[in-house]
Amino acid sequence: MSDDAMDASDATDARDAINAIDETAGTPPAPVVHLPRIPEQPAPEITSRFLFVDVAAMRAKQLRNGALVRLDKNDGRPVPIKLERMAMEEVKRQLVEYDVPPEPTSVNPDE
Repeated sequence: MSDDAMDASDATDARDAINAIDETAGTPPAPVVHLPRIPEQPAPEITSRFLFVDVAAMRAKQLRNGALVRLDKNDGRPVPIKLERMAMEEVKRQLVEYDVPPEPTSVNPDE
């Protein structure tokens, strides 16, 4: 028996084994699709540049850690590629909820 004949029979056996596995496995379950949580009410508009940078930085960190993007790719507006730019765009479009901590009360030792 030649080497070519052995290779052809080995390939046929391998294909038969793969087909047997495919038939017994059935169809895989459908993947679970998670949608990003978009706030029902738009977040208040940010007027402070410092707060904007702070909220966008926290959102960029979430995106780097695997959070889902909240921008709609079908609304006709371009979607940035870099995560930091995506975070800034999400904040501009008021898709990121944030809390501003209350101002601390000043403790004056003279009073």
